[in-house]
Amino acid sequence: MFEQHRDTLDRALSAIADRGYWSAYPESPSPRVYGEGSAERGKEAFESYLGKPFPVDQPGTGAWIGAERSPYGIDLGVTYPEPSVEALVDAAKEALPAWRDAGPEVRALTCVEIINRINQRSFELACAVQHTTGQAFVMAFQAGGPHAQDRALEAVAYGYAAMTSSADRARWEKPGKGDPLVMEKRFTVVPRGIGLVIGCNTFPTWNAYPGLFASLVTGNPVIVKPHPGAILPLAITVQIAREVLAEAGFDPALVQLAVEEGRGLASTLATHPDVRIVDFTGSTEYGEWLENNARQALVHTEKAGVNTVVVDSTDSLRGMLGNLAFSLSLYSGQMCTSPQNILVPAGGIETDEGHKSFEEVAAGLAAAVGKLLGDDARAVELTGAIVNRGVLSRLEAAPSLGQVVLESRSIKHPAFPDAVVRTPAIVRVEVSADDVYGHEHFGPISFVIPTASTSESLDVLRRTVSARGALTAAVYSTSPRVLEQAERAALEAGVNLSCNLTGGVFVNQSAAFSDYHGSGANPAATASLTDPGYVAGRFNVVQSRRHA
Repeated sequence: MFEQHRDTLDRALSAIADRGYWSAYPESPSPRVYGEGSAERGKEAFESYLGKPFPVDQPGTGAWIGAERSPYGIDLGVTYPEPSVEALVDAAKEALPAWRDAGPEVRALTCVEIINRINQRSFELACAVQHTTGQAFVMAFQAGGPHAQDRALEAVAYGYAAMTSSADRARWEKPGKGDPLVMEKRFTVVPRGIGLVIGCNTFPTWNAYPGLFASLVTGNPVIVKPHPGAILPLAITVQIAREVLAEAGFDPALVQLAVEEGRGLASTLATHPDVRIVDFTGSTEYGEWLENNARQALVHTEKAGVNTVVVDSTDSLRGMLGNLAFSLSLYSGQMCTSPQNILVPAGGIETDEGHKSFEEVAAGLAAAVGKLLGDDARAVELTGAIVNRGVLSRLEAAPSLGQVVLESRSIKHPAFPDAVVRTPAIVRVEVSADDVYGHEHFGPISFVIPTASTSESLDVLRRTVSARGALTAAVYSTSPRVLEQAERAALEAGVNLSCNLTGGVFVNQSAAFSDYHGSGANPAATASLTDPGYVAGRFNVVQSRRHA
């Protein structure tokens, strides 16, 4: 189990240092990559869970719960063991010592084996992600499968690098008169304690895997608490992890599943005195509650933000509009990285097609979205379905926020007649309407905002991101001076910046081992996925020494 993964771990360690392109797990769902029949077997495995108790053996109350419904209109009917909080905590505490004593290398290679097994079940997971999040299948396969697995491996690499940055043993000799002082010293990585991962509805694996594997590799048992609407992908993950841990000779209670139907379990676990690490992705309100109330724990949160695009000028109007249209449409804007505020000078911009007024830029963006999503059968493979009623309610209220530039429309899904599918809405609001665009409207809602100048646009970016946070920012300009000013504004606001994206790279996508997701430098997130700061607080180093 271990020997076959040493090369993978070594390559991951090189990748986090070099920051170039590398992926351990192929993102193509082609049978040439994953084998003939793999897609069919994955679908069969997914369907085998429907309407039944999920096969996971761990402490519980004896009751079985679960109420997941696919955004595509299917009741999944999967039930899970209702957890006993104290039983979960006690089992995790009992499992910790042997895992701690195994050492960084054994833990890292065991984690890589878990990820490898997860990868082998990517099609099964893709179906589970699709039918709990509303993502279209290809996106569910890529983002919920190989991309999430790369993020998991990245976290393992950072954790291993942090734990092994210095020697675990040393012979200490201090010269003096006569014989030197000689001591033998030993340095042991001691895990912080039980980790809690609180999953989200939209990207249950992509957002949960970094915290899960960062805690696990650094010696901490992990309790995984999925979002009530997206349990199955993380239940499969926990099932795989427990199987591997048992095969490796460890207590499977190192990874446990804690399911609820919205009754406050996350808060109970997060404030439990034995829970020492909390990883959360979701709303600003609950993220701030965790930060203020889970005082006994190291808390990492990824929350809402106002992702902003500054448009100054472009040498590829069609490329710019096409790129933005794709970013607004991908998964119906239900990504934490999707653009929301698009700032354009009221006097218009210079382009390769001549001067374009603000109205022409806004209309061009609406037309680009309309063209991209013009064919319903193709559109649903990009937009997916609306994940929950909250997103739909915000979308229905969007026209009241300003002047509608592009109206959202309903699409019938050819394969799932009960799916709720909507195209993006684009609304014009004035720069004075900070109460509208100054907070996140999660979903396929964006605002085009006329400003007095690009300088004011950058001021708005700096102000809103500093106050409310953002995970992404973008700028379009042919001026090196403006690009430099935009980079300065992004640095001051603490947000990652993309410049002049017109091709196959989009602002709401990030590549593991190269791109940092979030920065930890603005209110949208307390840390970056993944950097040294994300893993360092999950363990301490305790030394012992004796005379040689």
